[in-house]
Amino acid sequence: MTNDGSAATVVPTKYWHMLDDGRVQCDVCPRFCKLHEGQRGLCFVRANQNNAIVLTTYGRSSGYCIDPIEKKPLNHFLPGTPVLSFGTAGCNLACKFCQNWDISKSREIDTLADAASPEKIARVAVELGCRSVAFTYNDPVIFHEYAIDVAQACHARGIKSVAVTAGYVTAEPRQEFYRYMDAANVDLKAFTEDFYWKLTGGHLQPVLETLEYLKHETQVWFEITTLLIPGHNDASSEIESLSKWVVEHLGPDVPLHFSAFHPDWKMLDVPPTPPATLTRARDIALANGVRYAYTGNVHDAKGESTYCHTCGKLLIGRDWYVLGDWNLTADGRCKACGTALPGVFEAQPGQWGAQRQLVRLSAYA
Repeated sequence: MTNDGSAATVVPTKYWHMLDDGRVQCDVCPRFCKLHEGQRGLCFVRANQNNAIVLTTYGRSSGYCIDPIEKKPLNHFLPGTPVLSFGTAGCNLACKFCQNWDISKSREIDTLADAASPEKIARVAVELGCRSVAFTYNDPVIFHEYAIDVAQACHARGIKSVAVTAGYVTAEPRQEFYRYMDAANVDLKAFTEDFYWKLTGGHLQPVLETLEYLKHETQVWFEITTLLIPGHNDASSEIESLSKWVVEHLGPDVPLHFSAFHPDWKMLDVPPTPPATLTRARDIALANGVRYAYTGNVHDAKGESTYCHTCGKLLIGRDWYVLGDWNLTADGRCKACGTALPGVFEAQPGQWGAQRQLVRLSAYA
């Protein structure tokens, strides 16, 4: 343990193996980086040191912030409550449209400006009144060991753990990782292999496998987000295929979020997503049997709110991240017809609202 309460930054990992040519292959994600001594994987944070893969950024963060849980986005998981959010540096995908590129594409250790042990994160989350901790801003798959340790420390204090992820992970580490997660939002970035390969440097199938694993092999509450990029993944036919796949393979109760793109990183020449595109996507998903479809990154009270799929009653009204109407019983049912709303709910919603509060963990003893 270091003087600031953080753990040593370089720790051993277990998902790797030696190759016949002397390199070491990292097996935590489907990229399978094959590294010579001293090399880092594409994610930047996993490296070959002394013929073993190590995590080089354990206990280090790009910053901490208290967000509304709806910002993850999670609409069916402890609505209205605050979540302590943090990320590290790097990412195992190479999305040309990355909205957090300053963190996920960082190759600078200076990005990792704050430090804390898992126990300190859990303690500060309790002190700040957070109901959960979220691994976000970049993908927790790449800081697998740190995320799991934080989740365990949080669980010991009654704090839940949330993964915001692209779902790009292999089977064995996926199984271990989600053993410690309570909720997840998975980025389903598109529904074509062509998009995944050309715009993310990855593949679609491993993400679909993660979604099916979450649904059929775990108790993790999860929701799906698709960032709709004009001219690239916003065709009605693709949204039809995506939403039909979700209903067929995951069931009708998994919420879908369609979010607006804004020009960023290497796609500055692509225009922002028109609100009408998001509304169209939501309508298509609902027509195909998705019971809970949402719009995001735009002001759309109707598209942000939750309705009973049986009687159509407004269950949870939202205006940006501020909750309004709340028509759920104490056990999470529609007050009008008694239909259960899938998700994780408490008797009363939180009152955190839309505020965003930066936190310096170094300021806490």
